[in-house]
Amino acid sequence: MEFLVLLYALPIFYSLFILWKWVDAKRDQECYILDYQCHKPTDDRMLDTGFCGEIIERAKNLGLNEYKFLLKAIVSSGLGEQTYGPRIVFSGREENPTQLDGVSEMDEFFHDSIAKLLSSSGISPSEIDVLVVNVSMLSSVPSLAARIIHHYKMRDDITVFNLSGMGCSASLISVDIVRRIFRSYKNLYGLVVTSESLSPNWYSGNDRSMILANCLFRSGGCAILLTNKRALKHRAMFKLKCLVRTHNGARDESYGCCMQKEDEEGRLGFHLAKTLPKAATRAFVDNLRVISPKILPVRELLRFMVLSLVRKMSQICNINSKTGRGNIISSSSSKSLLNFKTGVDHFCLHTGGKAVIDGIGGNLGLCEHDLEPARMTLHRFGNTSASSLWYVLGYMQAKKRLKQGDKVLMISFGAGFKCNSCVWEVTRDLGDHDVNKHNVWKDCIDCYPPESLTNPFMQKFGWINQEDVSTFKTLL
Repeated sequence: MEFLVLLYALPIFYSLFILWKWVDAKRDQECYILDYQCHKPTDDRMLDTGFCGEIIERAKNLGLNEYKFLLKAIVSSGLGEQTYGPRIVFSGREENPTQLDGVSEMDEFFHDSIAKLLSSSGISPSEIDVLVVNVSMLSSVPSLAARIIHHYKMRDDITVFNLSGMGCSASLISVDIVRRIFRSYKNLYGLVVTSESLSPNWYSGNDRSMILANCLFRSGGCAILLTNKRALKHRAMFKLKCLVRTHNGARDESYGCCMQKEDEEGRLGFHLAKTLPKAATRAFVDNLRVISPKILPVRELLRFMVLSLVRKMSQICNINSKTGRGNIISSSSSKSLLNFKTGVDHFCLHTGGKAVIDGIGGNLGLCEHDLEPARMTLHRFGNTSASSLWYVLGYMQAKKRLKQGDKVLMISFGAGFKCNSCVWEVTRDLGDHDVNKHNVWKDCIDCYPPESLTNPFMQKFGWINQEDVSTFKTLL
């Protein structure tokens, strides 16, 4: 009898053991953020609207229409007066960059942010197991990752990735690389370094689709320390819940809407096509379709299915009753039927521009409180490419919005065309200690949000809205 009991019990115990091993292994595959450090350049690199106007004036290849176009873009961009530019524009050499200019710009960021990050976390450079560096538009030999390894004397068996050409969504791609390595190996530290080098990428021509990039991007960067060490769970700030990457590069319109190329005169620049909004919308919708079931409760998904069915039936009825195509279009609002606030507490949006923030906010049905971190980041630091998401996260942290258990949705866009998103769970309350440590917002957070985001040079440059060409004769 006892033998039979043992015979039946062994498979049960074995199954429980296998289940425990599986659960235990999954726990070691988690991806945590221990700390992150955004870069704040020195004050002598502040780029206000007045100085931007001076840069435009000294551009030899710009005519009246381009001058007007750029000033209008700057004044209405949503950027404030304290964003940062590369040193090369302050020395008046933006049209004649050298390789050293680009590398020096990155070194300044590396030596500031990585040093602060390692110091605040108490982690030695020799303890880093994985290093992922993403800088889209600067390629050097040795690589930028090699420069970091050399400077900090990291181990010779470190796993290294040096990404280029990935655009503004590259930081989440870098996080995904680290996450995938964490699935295979235990007790690792991963360092993600994300930035963009502006120095060697100034466009000196007059093609409107390419000169706009000169106005939109600003200097910045971020270093993020990740781990899958279970013993450090109590120290972690965030835990990665899910990450979804969408790449529509197979479509011609999506592939060509953001591209580094030469203009008709052979001048290299970054081309932004008119098809960009359409490509971004398509990638955004495709990405939401995948991530929504991962982050929203079942009741919200069921509600969405019912509302979608009702909307389709309503459209069919409108067609049958011949009420006109205009009514059909107006009934199909661009606003999502899904209420993302049922599964997400905070929205960390890429600061690609005022129109980008407005568009995402409108499609997700977000209020001004939800959009405030992205708007304020655009105003204070501008579009810092792939690192912009982390400045937005830093704003939320400095405003003490992030509480234990909160979910943060990150959404970014990039050339290709790509839309990448992820959700982080706040693992502990982030209080004064975390803000005062090295938060890039700590010196100015009390001034945000300002009473008005209107550009102070609007009055000075108000003439840009006039169509009479004679207005400009005394100014050029």
